[in-house]
Amino acid sequence: MFLPFFAKLRDTGVPVSLREFLGFLDGVQAGLATYDIEAFYVLARTIMVKDERNIDKFDRAFAASFAGLENISAAQVLEAVDIPRDWLEKLAEKHLSPEEKAEIDALGGFDKLMETLRERLKDQQGRHQGGNKWVGTAGTSPFGAYGYNPEGVRIGQDQSRHQRAVKVWDKREFRNLDDTVELGTRNIKIALKRLRSWARDGAHDELDLDGTIRATAEHGYLDVQTRPERRNAVKVLLFLDVGGSMDPHIRVVEELFSAARAEFKHLEYYYFHNCLYEGVWRDNARRWGAQTPTSEVLRTYGSDYKCIFVGDASMSPYEVAVPGGANEHWNEESGEVWLNRARDQWPAHLWINPLPEPHWPYTQSIAMIRDIFGADRMVPMTLDGISRGMKALT
Repeated sequence: MFLPFFAKLRDTGVPVSLREFLGFLDGVQAGLATYDIEAFYVLARTIMVKDERNIDKFDRAFAASFAGLENISAAQVLEAVDIPRDWLEKLAEKHLSPEEKAEIDALGGFDKLMETLRERLKDQQGRHQGGNKWVGTAGTSPFGAYGYNPEGVRIGQDQSRHQRAVKVWDKREFRNLDDTVELGTRNIKIALKRLRSWARDGAHDELDLDGTIRATAEHGYLDVQTRPERRNAVKVLLFLDVGGSMDPHIRVVEELFSAARAEFKHLEYYYFHNCLYEGVWRDNARRWGAQTPTSEVLRTYGSDYKCIFVGDASMSPYEVAVPGGANEHWNEESGEVWLNRARDQWPAHLWINPLPEPHWPYTQSIAMIRDIFGADRMVPMTLDGISRGMKALT
């Protein structure tokens, strides 16, 4: 009966294998998710999703495969299924606050709640909206949809409104982990972790378990050994485009900057506008009075740094190709000259573009910068894009 679910997973792009599917069936047969739809969902996701980038795809496949369960009437469910009282009580402990459980007890408990539901389904004729008694919508009855009652039974509603009976897969808390969407800070960190080169430095303050075992065996008494903590030794130089067409992307660039500072111990950064010219700056409030010559940056940071530009690369072609083409000052040398110098100084270079990749062909300056950096050296600001970029930098 679960073969359509398996096929839907494959169609959605979740790379689930037959072995994993058989493991899922074994778990169901062993009773690991009896009478608990959330446990069933977690069991399936745990066994069949091995990469968190596929969690959102799994959620969509799960919702599509089991959407029919929502169309079964409450009367059919109550007549066909003998719902154990202890199951209802466990669900209450999981989802309801002490005050809400007290309200249910005041109504007569779960048995009374289910008995009342049976009676109302038997007596009610047709659809009902509003009110506080009948099974319907937009009211405060314990039964129905699109209303509010803390101890309610949801009937005929495809999504929760108050997160009381919400389906986990409808919430899709991992939807921003899909390869094709823009990133949040947490997910950027996941992608940046692919760019690592471990080294031990600092004080000897981390327990060396293997060394402790070896020293204890040699000396005959507990001999605790420590060692320097292992840190990411990758050096990163970040150039961030600010202002103008980058304004709509401020939030996601801030998230990238925050994630990079948390992930890389050796991180240096500078700001620029549109294209790299003879000056960059650290403080946007002092961009005209406290610029750092780009030539000085080129001399300061060695070729072992990974150089990452972040910008939409959307500007007049003159700003890239022509001396004096910058829109805010007179530049004696073109942006292309400075970008080539950066590319030559830092062979491990990358351009991250927050503009969606399908839009790139419509902007001439993007094509020009891709020619300078290399087509595989400009990536979109998505989980898949940054993952590709980190691979290129290594």
